[in-house]
Order: sequence, then structure tokens, then C-alpha cells
Amino acid sequence: MFLADVVAASAELAATRSRKAKIATLSALLSRAGPAELPAVVAFLTGRPTQGRIGTGWRTLAGLDTAPAAAPSLTVAEVDAALDEVASTAGAGSAQRRAEVLRTLFARATEAEQHFLFRLLTGELRQGALEGVMVDAVAAAAAVPSEAVRRAFMLSGRLPETAVAAIGGGEQALGAFRLRLGRPLRPMLASPAESLDEALAEHASVVVEYKLDGARIQVHRNGDEVRVYTRTLREITGQVGELVELVRALPCRSVVLDGETLALTDEGRPRPFQETMSRFGSTREEQVRALLLRPYFFDCLHLDGVDLLDAPLRERNAALRTVAGEHLVPGRTEPPDPAGILDAALADGHEGVMVKALDSVYAAGRRGRAWLKVKPVHTLDLVVLAAEWGHGRRTGYLSNLHLGARDPDGGPPIMVGKTFKGLTDELLAWQTKRLLELETHHDDWTVRVRPELVVEIELDGAQISTRYPGGVALRFARVVRYRPDKEPSEADTIDMVRATLK
Repeated sequence: MFLADVVAASAELAATRSRKAKIATLSALLSRAGPAELPAVVAFLTGRPTQGRIGTGWRTLAGLDTAPAAAPSLTVAEVDAALDEVASTAGAGSAQRRAEVLRTLFARATEAEQHFLFRLLTGELRQGALEGVMVDAVAAAAAVPSEAVRRAFMLSGRLPETAVAAIGGGEQALGAFRLRLGRPLRPMLASPAESLDEALAEHASVVVEYKLDGARIQVHRNGDEVRVYTRTLREITGQVGELVELVRALPCRSVVLDGETLALTDEGRPRPFQETMSRFGSTREEQVRALLLRPYFFDCLHLDGVDLLDAPLRERNAALRTVAGEHLVPGRTEPPDPAGILDAALADGHEGVMVKALDSVYAAGRRGRAWLKVKPVHTLDLVVLAAEWGHGRRTGYLSNLHLGARDPDGGPPIMVGKTFKGLTDELLAWQTKRLLELETHHDDWTVRVRPELVVEIELDGAQISTRYPGGVALRFARVVRYRPDKEPSEADTIDMVRATLK
């Protein structure tokens, strides 16, 4: 398959908001792809190379300055091989060698293909093929139920691998995916509830537990081997030695646990989220000693050879209690006193509570409302689109943030407001440095950036407004924290912003 075919499909996706049309375009293209090139086709059209980050940045690509080819000749396989070479190049002189490989690649690309590759490699490809749309397209191309693809994707953690199985082997091949120790699963997520009463009314039998202000982790143990993953399935085993030792000492032979981890103060209260996240990128002994992480587990997906994904939560809870001990998430009470748990969670410095249906199975993503989160303070995770230079004591700092909500149809983020509130001096300095690294262009007052940073915003709902493209504007928005554990594809949608309308 030629890269031009993928680029043409990408243009079709960007030109329509119809989910049905997007699925039709994608499934037709996937049906034509060969088994060897199918993973790259799926990866490219969901906005990332098969290699993930390839070790080159926006400035390197912008500096290639290569004249486009007159006619298309690049195949998908050739592009994937070139990116393999770029990603595997390391050592002295590697930056120059990577640039040479990319320059050769771009020289063979037409103007449209160059634009596509540039956006693909900088994370700016927003043509509408989000994972949910691609799952349905894979199902259509393979003539299998979407739920079968979705479950296999949860177990594999990789959509290209799932697509190859579905299109090459159908429902039988998808059914062969099993929970594998050492291979992370895509996590189950919670939906927001307006109040505790609303959440309790949705299910006949629930468990209520603290909603911790920590970082999501998934731990796998097989004998003495332990691996730890983030919510984005990135392995951090080498950075969290104390968690590894703790899990290795649990009373079991094998286990997969879902939970959160956080750094605590001497008084036992949660430290700022950024301090917890700083451990995920550090192996420095002094930082490890200063910021020991404490895990709290809230789900058990496997125990001593038995997979529990399809067991109801009440059975998973029973298994969890046998191994988690003091590391069980606080709360974990089945009524009578859920309101007391909410008060206690807030008093202990946490965000609120989770209300979970005891008859629910584990399903990746935000599927239905089996898990509900209740927070007194309403927040949204939004994408930073730009920032304006500050005035007064903020002169020299990028301050006023332009905020975008995710387009559920896969288009570019939709601007919904601005805020400069809630920014400490330390956060202003970090924010300015990071945003300048992500700059795409600027004018006298505003720096536009690649939409890569997710920031948590506290707000008093939204209001109807013609000022922004989404038709709504945030009310009294302020920055709570940045979310380095989340990707832009996990930001809240424009629909979720509209749901807060006063």
C-alpha cells in the first residue's frame, strides 16, 4: 500500500464529522492493507507511529527544508522501516544520522505526504481516527462484533496488534487474547456523577471508596518477577523500587493489581500530584529516599493462576482483600454510611469518592457508568492550545492559557476558554519553559503550541457563549495541576464541558 492512500484517507476523515463515514473510510482502507503493513496503517491513522516516540523533535523536522517529490512513490512499509531506523539510532552523532534518514524520507514524499508525516511525527495529526472509531472500523473490516475487538484491545494494549488478529483471523483470533502476566491491560475508567445521591441511585449494590489524588498504577507479579505500569501502559519498574519490593512480598504467587500510588507527607496527607509524578521519571537515590511512594489497590484482575476480569466486582474485591492487606484503598465500605466516607476522604486531603457497582465486570475505558466519581469541586482535563505573555509581576512568563476540549469525533481540540488563575511562581516558570519547547508559531502576545499538555481545570460550570467555537465558555476557571499521566486523547470532550452548563 502506498503512503498516498493513507494520506488520502486521512484527508477524508478530516473532511467529515460523521462517525459512520469515518468508519466506512477506515474499514475500506484496512481491508486493502496487507498483513505486514496493517499495523503501520492503523498506527498512522490513529496519530502515532508504530515506534511511538522516535527521538526527534519539531525543530529537527522543521529544519529539514526538503523539496517535495512531484509524484507519490513511498509505500507504507518503506516509511515504517525508515522510522524504525530513526528510532533505533543512538550514540555519538545520532542526531545527525536521524536527520539524514528523515531528509531522505521527506525528499521522496509529495507535499501532501510531507505535511502528513510532519504532523504524524510531531503528534499533531488530528484527522478524526480516534481509538474508538478505529475499533469500530477494524470490526467492520473483519466482520466481527465491536465488543470482541474492544476486549482484545484491552488485553493486548495495542490496537495495531489487535487489528492484525481481527482481520487475519476473525473472532476466533480475537478470542485467543488472554490476560498475560507482564503485559499491561488498558485500564477501566470512571464517569463523573453530579452528586453522591445520584451515584448511589444508579446501582442497587455498590462499594464506596476514596478517590485518591495520586497516580494510577497497574502491577504484575509472576513469582519473584514484578512489573509496574502507568495508566498509559508505560513501564516504570526501574523507577519505583519500593513498590516492586512491596508487591514481591504480598502473600501470593502471581497477581495483577489495579490501584493508585502517591507520596505522603509526614502527617500522612497526600503530597502535590506533581511530586508523585516526578518519581516516575527519576532513579536518583536521594529523590527516592525523600519521596517514598505508598500504593493503594482497588482491584484484583488475576490471582494465583485465576483470571478475574469477567468476575463481578464483589468477587474481585474478595480476592483483593486476601492479598492487599494494609494497602487496600481507604473506604471500601458497602453502605450504610457512604456520606461519612465522602467527608472522611475530603478531610484526609483526597478528591472525593468512587461509587462502583458490585455486579460489574472489568472493561477498559469509560464504558457505561459502572464506576462513578464524586468530587465536590468540578474539574475538567483540558488541552493547552496557546498561552499569552503576562503583565506586571508576570512579565516574562507565559501566563494566560488557551484551553481546548477534545473533539469526540477526532478533530482538533475545540477552544472553550482561557485562564491565568491558580498558577504559582514555580508553575509559571515551568509552564513558560515547557510551552516554548512546544511552540509552533507566535505573534506579539501569544505563543501557539502543539496540543500535547493536559491540564486539570477547576471551574464553576460553563455558560453559553459565541466567543469560542464550541458554543460554550468556562466559568471562573483556574488551574489545579498539569496531568503528565494523561495524553491529549484522554482529555475531556466538548460534550463533557457542555454537560456542566448552568
